[in-house]
Amino acid sequence: MNFELSEEQLMIKKAARDFANNECLAGVIERDEKQQFPREQVTKLAELGFMGMMVDPAYGGSGMDTVSYVLAMEEISKIDASTSVCMSVNNSLVCWGIETYGTEAQKQQFLVPLAQGIKDGELYIGAFLLSEPEAGSDATSQQTTAEEMDDHYLINGTKNWITNGSSASVYLVIAQTDVSKGSHGINVFIVEKNTAGITVAAKENKLGIRGSDTHTIMFNDVKVPKENRIGADGFGFTFAMKTLSGGRIGIASQALGIASGAYELALAYSKQRRAFGKEIMHHQAIQFKLADMATKIEAARLLCLKAAWEKDNHLDYTLSSSIAKVFASEAAMWIATEAVQIHGGYGFVKEYHVERLMRDAKITQIYEGTSEVQRIVISRSILK
Repeated sequence: MNFELSEEQLMIKKAARDFANNECLAGVIERDEKQQFPREQVTKLAELGFMGMMVDPAYGGSGMDTVSYVLAMEEISKIDASTSVCMSVNNSLVCWGIETYGTEAQKQQFLVPLAQGIKDGELYIGAFLLSEPEAGSDATSQQTTAEEMDDHYLINGTKNWITNGSSASVYLVIAQTDVSKGSHGINVFIVEKNTAGITVAAKENKLGIRGSDTHTIMFNDVKVPKENRIGADGFGFTFAMKTLSGGRIGIASQALGIASGAYELALAYSKQRRAFGKEIMHHQAIQFKLADMATKIEAARLLCLKAAWEKDNHLDYTLSSSIAKVFASEAAMWIATEAVQIHGGYGFVKEYHVERLMRDAKITQIYEGTSEVQRIVISRSILK
């Protein structure tokens, strides 16, 4: 095994770190308080080629590997998880899904501008619409319907918890076409947000990643051309599961970044804060916390990189992505909480950042498959 990063990967990691420190750090607390979508930051990510990192350059992407994507996600998530989740959804779910399963016409029309993140001078990103009020972890229970007509489908229903909900230009919508077929009657459609009949509800007032655009999206007789269906009839559920497996690598990397950011802040603070006549880093209670934090981060990082390596080498990464996500997300929650504890009272104050990281960490245990769902995936694999 070779654990060394290539020169190109190291350059990408540095570029992402510099971007996070120079473009995301300033104003991150204010954006969190005001629930302000980081449009400027996401637009600059697009200009750097980070919104279509793994897309073939023939379709406007940067042609990078998944390992590079993990490195970039970690660095940006250390500072601003609201920005990194926008990047994750566009890369892992939307671009990957269209590039892997879309037709050439779909790639030319939608993938090219999505990979570039810009169209006609404006931000152009996507959203993945799977979750519903009654279909979150149970993705087979889709209530949103797509009725087949002469030359189009008619979509009706409600999707919730949609990242990039109001900022996206393109939606990938999972809908039930034939209830009698169960999961084999589900399809996925590319839907442009400005299509008549789409209503975007108010932004959700969330615990964490408050800058991220999370909305409920409602469809009322929305006409979608038949050529906008991805894959064969009934392919939608498989599409969703395959896409989410890669998405979990992105969220695991986000969790890793949140954990790393909290740890770095706690480590620096422990070298400055004095108690009982010496810096608190000299107290064994703090040393053991930092040691455990560093250990969990190293393990999470290796799990993320392993899953990314398997994906890059065209291996089955379903199990490894679930292991990486459940471990990294739970490590992030624990590490961020301990970072607040190390800061003491200052950890409860927004200007020290760790309370925000703690709030941001929680969602990584929930979206793109809860920790419980990951354990179902893992147990099914090991109990074959």
